[in-house]
Amino acid sequence: MTGEEGVGVVESDPFLVFWGERHLCTLASPRPDGSLHQVPVGVTYDPERHLARVISSGSSYKVVNLEARPGSLVSVCQVEGRRWSTLEGRAWVRRDPEAVAEAVRRYAVRYREPRVNPDRAVIEIAVSRVMGNVRPEREGIVP
Repeated sequence: MTGEEGVGVVESDPFLVFWGERHLCTLASPRPDGSLHQVPVGVTYDPERHLARVISSGSSYKVVNLEARPGSLVSVCQVEGRRWSTLEGRAWVRRDPEAVAEAVRRYAVRYREPRVNPDRAVIEIAVSRVMGNVRPEREGIVP
C-alpha cells in the first residue's frame, strides 16, 4: 500500500479500488414511519476502522433524522455498469471538528474539495455487512 493512511491508496483488492473510484452513491435510512429515505451522496470507506463516512449539511433531513435515532441501520450503495457494492451498518452523526475534518479530507481525495460549510456534519457508518459482486479478496478489509 502507498498513500496517506489508506486514503487514495494504490490497492490491488478490487473492493478497495471500487470504493476509491469516483462514483455517486446512495444512502438509505429509515424515516420515523419506517419507510426508507434514499438520497444520492458521496461516500468514503476506511478499511482500517471499517467505517463509511458521508458528509452533509447539519440541517439536512438525513442528518436530523439520524440524530433523532442514533444507531439506526442504514446502507450505502454504489453501482457502475454490472459492478455494485453495498455497505450496511449502524449510523451515528458526528459534528465535532476533528471527525468532520477527517471526513472532508477523505471526501476531497475520492471526489473533490467540498465547498465550505460551517454547518457540516458527518454520518459515520460502522460497517457490519457487505453485499454485491465487488467484494474484498483478502481478510480484514471488512468485518
